[in-house]
Amino acid sequence: MLKRSFHILVLVMLVFVVGGSVLAQDEPIEITVGGMNAGVEVDWINNVVAPAFEEMMAAEGKTVTVQALETPGTGEQIRQQFVLDLGVGEGADILAFDGFWLPEFVEGGLIQPLSALVGDAALEWEGWSVTPEGLQNILSFGGELYGIARGTDARVIWYRTDLFEQAGLPADWQPTSWDELLDAARTIKEALPDVTPLQLNAGTAMGEATTMQGYLMALLGAGQHIYDFEAGKWIASSPAILDTLNLYQTIYVTEELGDARYQLTQDGRDRSFEDFSNGTVAMLVEGDYLWRGPLAPVGGNFPMEDRDELVSFAMMPAIEPGAGYNGQDFVTISGGTGFILNPNTEHPEEAWALLSYMFSREALEGLQELQPRIRARTDVPVTGDETMSRIAEQVLPLTTIRPQLPEYNQVSAEAQLMTERVVSGEMSPEEAMAAFDEAVTALVGEENVIRIPIE
Repeated sequence: MLKRSFHILVLVMLVFVVGGSVLAQDEPIEITVGGMNAGVEVDWINNVVAPAFEEMMAAEGKTVTVQALETPGTGEQIRQQFVLDLGVGEGADILAFDGFWLPEFVEGGLIQPLSALVGDAALEWEGWSVTPEGLQNILSFGGELYGIARGTDARVIWYRTDLFEQAGLPADWQPTSWDELLDAARTIKEALPDVTPLQLNAGTAMGEATTMQGYLMALLGAGQHIYDFEAGKWIASSPAILDTLNLYQTIYVTEELGDARYQLTQDGRDRSFEDFSNGTVAMLVEGDYLWRGPLAPVGGNFPMEDRDELVSFAMMPAIEPGAGYNGQDFVTISGGTGFILNPNTEHPEEAWALLSYMFSREALEGLQELQPRIRARTDVPVTGDETMSRIAEQVLPLTTIRPQLPEYNQVSAEAQLMTERVVSGEMSPEEAMAAFDEAVTALVGEENVIRIPIE
């Protein structure tokens, strides 16, 4: 009897871990994934990834549960929530993360590289061999990998072919200059007075969506980037910046070819999506996210059952042929998002196992069936979506990226404010550029800016 009691005592003691907390050996480990709005990816993780991964872990003798958490809000609101959560040691185990946030979060000590959290296992993942270095860099900083990229994207002019035809414009439209773009908007304004002809993001309310979808798309068309990569300096004033601001003034102030209210309200971007979906916005400069996300017939926030018949895209033209960035006729810019590990996770090994499984070929092929897009893995092609395939083949070769620098977020915010000052009528383009110059110089230092003379 004493021998049996001793065995029971030993078994009871085995459920205790260092520190005195009680944890049964088979107690489930829960891994959460946060930072996503409701949509296809949340459904994919909960209904496709989770069952397969939980079964895989069970075969290894681990009881693991997976849950994707919906995180409402804009990208900027999610970023701010991450700052708060990580600062106090909280948050989901895996976080959906935008690559351009990395410098700020790394410099702030809020996140850690995969090598520090997981060790060599993270660097030996099979997926790196089929992920181009440029796409690995989406979630890299200072030579360290912080996560795995979803993939990349490209930006174009989405337009409603039905509205174009009603206005007497061709359904296979492709402008070759800003003049042709504006002429199409003028034609729509005259023929369809209840339709907003053109949406080019501006203002501070849209956050980075203004910089990427609006300001940089125009600035690249004017022949310049926000940063001079050769000189290693920020461009504080230039003819291209002035051309870009004059374009905004033409669209929103002088000719009212766009609706300034979208740019100045917190929900303006979503309102522009909704109005494009319901046929009261004709052209919208946006990433392929619009096609595969908000307008998706299944799972979109503003679904269009007839999207494939009524929506097409044109490439964004330079101000005139050959005058775009790198001498291009057409321009675009690509961002990139993915997932990182929360350094505060209590289960880094299991969290990494889930993250690497999410981006296995098997799991991504399942996601491609739900949402075809340009994935980071070269062995997972875009299939089943002609529009996404065309963007990958025709637009992506023209792309560039944002500078991966700690100062970028602040400079970007000043660019957003600069556009807002113009579209609201608060300042002229010249005044807004002068204010931008002053603000950027204060942020990065006189020695780190370039001013290109205006002749």
